[in-house]
Amino acid sequence: MSRTALIIGSGVAGPAMALFLRRLGWEPAVYEAADEPDDYTGAFLNVATNGLAVLDELGLRDRLLSDAHPCPRMVIWSGRGKRLGEVPNGPAGEPERASSVLRRGWLHQVLREEATRQGIPFTFGARLTSITPLAGEAVRATFADGTSAEADLLIGCDGVGSVTREFVDPSAARPDYTGLVGVGGFARSAGVAPTPDTQHFVFGRRSFFGYLVRDDGEIYWFANVTRPEPRAGEIRALTTESWLAELRDLHAGDPDPVPAILAASSGDIRGYPVYDLKHVRQWSRGRVVAVGDAVHATSPSAGQGASLALEDTMALAQCLRDAPDHAAAFAAYQRIRQPRVEQVVEYGRAISNRKTISRNPLAVLARDAVLPMFLRRAATDRTTRWLYDHQQSWETTVTTVATPGR
Repeated sequence: MSRTALIIGSGVAGPAMALFLRRLGWEPAVYEAADEPDDYTGAFLNVATNGLAVLDELGLRDRLLSDAHPCPRMVIWSGRGKRLGEVPNGPAGEPERASSVLRRGWLHQVLREEATRQGIPFTFGARLTSITPLAGEAVRATFADGTSAEADLLIGCDGVGSVTREFVDPSAARPDYTGLVGVGGFARSAGVAPTPDTQHFVFGRRSFFGYLVRDDGEIYWFANVTRPEPRAGEIRALTTESWLAELRDLHAGDPDPVPAILAASSGDIRGYPVYDLKHVRQWSRGRVVAVGDAVHATSPSAGQGASLALEDTMALAQCLRDAPDHAAAFAAYQRIRQPRVEQVVEYGRAISNRKTISRNPLAVLARDAVLPMFLRRAATDRTTRWLYDHQQSWETTVTTVATPGR
């Protein structure tokens, strides 16, 4: 069985993958395209109950939650200030097992620091450009600066724009644009009270808005702006000032505290087009395999992106532990994971479709009339427990089949 691995990407999946491999006695090394750790990236995110369970297996749950906003309740409002209802952010009826909202950079930091403590090397400024299978049962990664590295396996944790995916399945469909651009930031406003255990969502008249207020008064906020698919580089070119001007205009007529939050926003603001990805036919090729958003990106609307990536890393490590060879491990990993992740991608896509703001007043009235009935059912509906109660035990032995000749 192979014992060295190149891991491409140092976000959520990369360091977690490295930690599980280290547990198995492997020698992983992490390569990241960014020149240095970016503890702002993505502003903040939801780590769901199932993702927290994987972090618990890694011994990192308590440290992560030391700077998190436990969030068992999600309250939804109309653009006219009407409370439409609430849904649980975790298993219905079990608020003690709720998901949590935290800075993405904090999650990256916790994982990276633990990996570094365990002697796992990180190389920044290493943007993957090509993958080359080598004779003698190895693989080479070549980076934009001309450097390269070799190992027994390469594991691509390189996100929705994955170079690894292009290698393992050149015919894979491109990611689908959801119709939304995500924008987020932070604020402090004396007039906005803390929202313990709760995150609020507002179907604004011209944009969807979400926020929470931590006990110390810090506000986490985001907007999902309905836009045609942007051209390459278009969103990256927008400044903080231009985003704030646009968002303050879009939400000017929305209920408090949305305008107040945007008026008080400070610090860097970035936008990112929201894509999802499903039906990637092939997750591995030779000694190369892809993980997380690289093969099954889900809209942030599902609140499951990071958690699915964490689940992937644990499942792949178990397959590598129990399989007779890497090919059998990769096949088992895709067989085990693909049905679940594609179901979550569909779930997230349905939510994103509801967040696309209609300019038709009759459509808005119909949505606001129907949504409360849906939310009343969802508040106690246990049919979504499949999202959170995914059973994954490190002690479970994975059933695999050898694949001679690969």
